[in-house]
This record gives sequence, structure tokens and C-alpha cells, in this order.
Amino acid sequence: MFDFTHLDLNLIWFVLLGLLFSGYAILDGFDLGVGALHLLTKTDKERRIMINSIGPVWDGNEVWLVTGGGALFAAFPDVYATLTSGFYLAVMLLLLSLIFRAVAIEFRSKVENPRWRQSWDIAFSLSSILASFVLGVALGNIIWGIPLGADKEYMGGFWNLFNPYALLVGLTTVALFMMHGSIYVLLKTEGEFHKKARGWINNCIIFFIICYATTTLATLVYLPHMADKLRQFPILFIVPLINMLAIANIPREIYHNRSLNAFLSSCVAMVTLIFIFGGGIFPNFVLSTPNPEYSLTIYNASSSVKSLNYMLNIAVIGIPFVLSYTIAIYWIFRGKVQITKDSY
Repeated sequence: MFDFTHLDLNLIWFVLLGLLFSGYAILDGFDLGVGALHLLTKTDKERRIMINSIGPVWDGNEVWLVTGGGALFAAFPDVYATLTSGFYLAVMLLLLSLIFRAVAIEFRSKVENPRWRQSWDIAFSLSSILASFVLGVALGNIIWGIPLGADKEYMGGFWNLFNPYALLVGLTTVALFMMHGSIYVLLKTEGEFHKKARGWINNCIIFFIICYATTTLATLVYLPHMADKLRQFPILFIVPLINMLAIANIPREIYHNRSLNAFLSSCVAMVTLIFIFGGGIFPNFVLSTPNPEYSLTIYNASSSVKSLNYMLNIAVIGIPFVLSYTIAIYWIFRGKVQITKDSY
């Protein structure tokens, strides 16, 4: 076993968690985005194309959420305990949304009945939107801060989580995933439906930019501490600059029919957004308001150094397997969607 104890293991695990959740946002983000756009289609064939664009990969994408949650539990157990207990109903709502989405995908085409399929289409779309929204609301509360006691317990109620800022971040997350999903649909389709999907992208981009600009303005006005690291280390301004350039490059690549480049630009935008979020809250994991002395940081809410070292060894071995699996699946199911008798 390698000895990493001479390194700042708390910081390393903070970064690793950021990478794991970035992987989830990129991969399951387009799944959720496709679901949010699902009801924009009109015919059964179009809806089958939408579902089959994510059909071979959606369940594998959720591995990143499970891995990230497991890593959070092992590396920062106090954070995991506080968030899952304080956000208990929200977590249950998220899990139910993900379950309904999975059931809708698997059950939709089991019966050739229009009402049956329409019911599952609605369940698939609404559960995708709800899951995206709940993830964004949770993220918004972490940025805004939540009331914690000296015992590290959440002191608020369920409805306190739905404050205006958290709702705004939730809406922005839905918009981001819709933009990401629309690009993925363009990447996986051809023919008439491909042309139809192109018409969604500009509207999705405009919707996201409006939400993103509003959220950024609200953050700078009400949460100026989120920009402290940028003021302290001006070199870090390159990250939001890359973020803006990546977003601006998406319509350019779409105009030139370079769907893969547009999708990669969207991925870069998502990763840089998470980096900005992580840098803004660092070294806090959960900011306590109005008592910041009760905040959970990467140092006071972590496992022991020995545990972090042991887990880092496991991560060094395990993460390449997860990456290899993900790459293999996408390579096997590369290309445009073709509807066959074995399709959803």
C-alpha cells in the first residue's frame, strides 16, 4: 500500500469528490436533459429515438453518483450524515425521481397501447425534470448556507430548503441539463429528427444563459464570499473565462454542424462550473448560517488520516476501472440511434 500521509489528504479527497460529481453531472446530466425534452416530441417513433439515445448508457452513468456518494460517506462522514439527515425528504424525492425515470424507460415499450406509453412518457419527463431541480436546490442550499447546531445537526425544516436562491439554482440546473441533453440528442440522431432537434438547441442555450446570468448576479450581490478566491488568487480567473468561452463556443459549433465539439464544449462548461462552485465554498463543505463557527469543513468533518490514506489507495486502483468501463460502453454503443425490434 502506498503512503500518501505526507500529502494534504483532505484537499485531495475534496478534489476527487469534485471530479466524481463532475463525471456524474456530465454523464447523467445529458440523460436528465433528454428526459426534460422528451415531451417536445410528437410521435411514438421520435420518443423511442429519444429514449434509445440514452438507453444503453443511462444506468451506467448513475454509477458516478453512487461512487461519489460512497466516497463522501467514507471520506467526510459528518458531511454525509448532516446532508442526508437534514435533506432527508429532498433525498427521498430525488431517489423516487430516479426510480420513476428508470421504471419509465424499462416499462414504456412493454405494451403497445398509446395511453400506456403516454403515461410513462409523462413520468419519464417529469421525473427527469424533478431530479434535476432537486439536485440544483441541494447545491443552492450548500452555497447559501443552512442552519447547523453545535452537534452538526440541521436546525431547519424541509420547506426552508426552498429559499429563492436555491430555487434559482435549481432552475439553472434544469436549464443546463436541457442544453446538455439537446446537444447529445443532436449527436446521436440523423435525418428529419436531427433537423428537428437542432431547433431545440438555441432555445435551450438562451434559457440557460438567462438563468446562469441571473444566478451569477444574485451570487455576487448576496454571496460575495463566493468570489473571495478569485480576488485572492487572480490567476484563477482563467476558470470562469474558460467557462464563458466554452458556453459561447456551443452555438458556433452547432452552426458549423460539429455536434461532438459542441458536446465537448458543454462538458467543459459543466466542469468549470463545478470548479467555480468548489473554489467558492472551499474550505467549507457545508456553510452554517447564521453561525459560521459550526460550518463543516474539509478538515473538521473528515475521516482520520489513516482512513483517507487507505481509501486513496483503493481509489487509485478503482477509478481507472470505472473510467475503462465508461469508455468501453460508449465505444460499443457509438454511432447514431437505430430503432430495431430490440430497442426500447
